[in-house]
Amino acid sequence: MGVPQQLAERMSMAEQHEYLRAKFSRRTMIRGGAVTLGAVAGGAFVPGATAQAAVPTRTAPRTETVDGALVAPFGRHLAYGNDARTEMTVSWQVPVAVKKPFVRIGAHPWDLSRKIEAEIRTLHTPAGVGASADHTQYYVHARLSHLRPGRTYYYGVGHQGFDPAESHLLGTLGTFTTAPGLPHSRLRSSGGTPMEPFTFTAFGDQGVSYHGLANDSLLLGQNPAFHLHAGDIAYADPAGQGKSADTGFDSRVWDQFLAQTESVAKSVPWMVSYGNHDMEAWYSPNGYGGEEARFTLPDNGPDRKNLPGVYSFVHGNTAIISLDPNDVSYEIPANLGISGGTQTTWFEAQLKKFRAAHDIDFVVVFFHHCAYCTSTAHASEGGVRQEWVPLFEKYQVDLVINGHNHQYERTDVIKGDKVTKKLEIGGTAYPETEGVVYVTAGAAGRSLYAFSAPDSYEGHENEVDSVASFVNLKDGKQNETVAWSRVRYLNYSFLRVDVQPASRGRYATLKVQGIAETGDRIDHFTVARRAK
Repeated sequence: MGVPQQLAERMSMAEQHEYLRAKFSRRTMIRGGAVTLGAVAGGAFVPGATAQAAVPTRTAPRTETVDGALVAPFGRHLAYGNDARTEMTVSWQVPVAVKKPFVRIGAHPWDLSRKIEAEIRTLHTPAGVGASADHTQYYVHARLSHLRPGRTYYYGVGHQGFDPAESHLLGTLGTFTTAPGLPHSRLRSSGGTPMEPFTFTAFGDQGVSYHGLANDSLLLGQNPAFHLHAGDIAYADPAGQGKSADTGFDSRVWDQFLAQTESVAKSVPWMVSYGNHDMEAWYSPNGYGGEEARFTLPDNGPDRKNLPGVYSFVHGNTAIISLDPNDVSYEIPANLGISGGTQTTWFEAQLKKFRAAHDIDFVVVFFHHCAYCTSTAHASEGGVRQEWVPLFEKYQVDLVINGHNHQYERTDVIKGDKVTKKLEIGGTAYPETEGVVYVTAGAAGRSLYAFSAPDSYEGHENEVDSVASFVNLKDGKQNETVAWSRVRYLNYSFLRVDVQPASRGRYATLKVQGIAETGDRIDHFTVARRAK
């Protein structure tokens, strides 16, 4: 990505960003001008207060020269707002600059009278920053609020010259459903029926491939309320070491990824967290400026400037928390310590809040680097164990979902780095008294890694007493022999979680399944907790 290898090895993400800006600003200054957030002319999107300092190159037609009727939106993807019951963001992409983008929304496809303006975020990548020539990408976002809980809406995205409400464009419409509303604690206290069950899915490390597309097709068939993508999203940076040296970086891969993902993400909120392959130094000091152009996530995290991928939301009786392990990673330290400890402080406050809430039974945490995994590639991250595992255990987190290692692995119930309960396939864990279960679901589409022990999964159990592995610590890798590796599957797969609420005092459950790309079930277990 334009930084000499010998320099990149010693630089943080912010230092690489500064180097690239200094190197390429002179080259582009003659043809460019400053750009601000939401500008339509081709430019470099940089979030927050630094946006005015970006120096773009104009590589796309001016807005007034584009015939909008010739430009079709693509790459639609949804995300919840801070309140999943009433807020949704619709995002999409256009190949060139357009005028007056908008989203239409209504309760029926023939009633799309509500029209909401959208913003365009331009992202310019000059030649030399990666593998392509100068090019500009245009990402469009519309935040919807004051929606009704538990309601299905029809929507269409457009711009001047392309109106999805016109009869010949009705085929471009999509739908989404907001999270349910009525706090089920009220129903429980009156002896009524609890909230309806729902399903969500999860994986990490997808990228663009046949296998990624196949997993998306299977995801759609699960009818999930939302999907969690645990980092390493598109792989525009194939190296993923947080070093912007010549690594084959190509931001156009994002265009392919969003087009691939649209079949699911246009109707299912696609909630992402950020991994090591998602740090792209050109766009912002934290490496996430590109992602901030492409995604609009809940903004209730501790540090939007440095950690835009840290947030939480609630769906029904389940709280979901997204963390950024680049902040605590010893293995890939480009952003190590970027939050100054604020992420962990915020995380504990969130856990405390959700555990005290009468409407929430389950807390699910997802992020990229693994707390516990025996892959021969990355294995376990000591920074995560040091910073967050004690909090998982203190607040009895019900399920931890990771990516990073390209395989499926599920642990026994763990507490204090030791097995507290052997969790057989089909077994049940009780986090209030036993400990935490960790799932690595990083086989969504990228090339697979390896295990040091044989595969062991549903119908093909091959149990071993211990597995040789390692953990990444501040001073390097430390070998360890572990007993907590219960299920291992080395092929493409994803996670399905069925949430079953319950009346007060009865057991609510998370029924967790590992699903192979073939559609076969490779693992299943239950997490049970007494409903409040």
